[in-house]
Amino acid sequence: MEILGYIASVIIGISLGLIGGGGSMLTVPVLVYLFGIEPVLATAYSLFIVGATSLAGAFPKYLQGLVHLKTAVIFGIPSVAAVFVTRTFLVPLIPDRLFRISSLEMTKPVFIMVLFAIFMVFVAYSMIKTRRKETKERQLQRLKYPMILLEGAVVGALTGLVGAGGGFSIVPALVLFSKLPMKIAVGTSLLIIAAKSLIGFTGDLAHYTMDWELLLIVTAYFYYKA
Repeated sequence: MEILGYIASVIIGISLGLIGGGGSMLTVPVLVYLFGIEPVLATAYSLFIVGATSLAGAFPKYLQGLVHLKTAVIFGIPSVAAVFVTRTFLVPLIPDRLFRISSLEMTKPVFIMVLFAIFMVFVAYSMIKTRRKETKERQLQRLKYPMILLEGAVVGALTGLVGAGGGFSIVPALVLFSKLPMKIAVGTSLLIIAAKSLIGFTGDLAHYTMDWELLLIVTAYFYYKA
């Protein structure tokens, strides 16, 4: 199963490098079902893996002029704050057992996976419904700051809860609200994902014992193809 996990890691790295998102939606299931990691801890691992890989992918795009720093800062500040607060304070407050109905018991790991499944359905729906036309215009229009700030905070909170980077949502938001061309939106998305994921991960260090060997190996597989 671990071999399948490493193969899946390479495929996910390709996804993240090509479209600036999507990798984190596959990372948590791979960690849980192929590597046998407990779901709540898997969301923490996902933040580190996707954050480190996104940072590695953002650097060459920055050198190519495909990262819009001003938009990254505007979107990133509320996103980083939201994910850090969620991982540091909200996730630890979720009880190990939420409720029980007859023989059905909702535990914290099950709740995280259910929330993640709902999140994935929403992602699939939004990706099918939403079609963006890439514009050839390079001149940026006026930024819609309130929408960018709100989107950043919402994506950050979701990232903190389910360990998903949110690139699927960031890229369309950057195209729609910041009027960024698709290639620049992808590069900017990678930088935003890196910042909020890695800072969110720091909020977990005091709560969990990390298997750094596994974490670094899987991250290396991501980096190889990102």
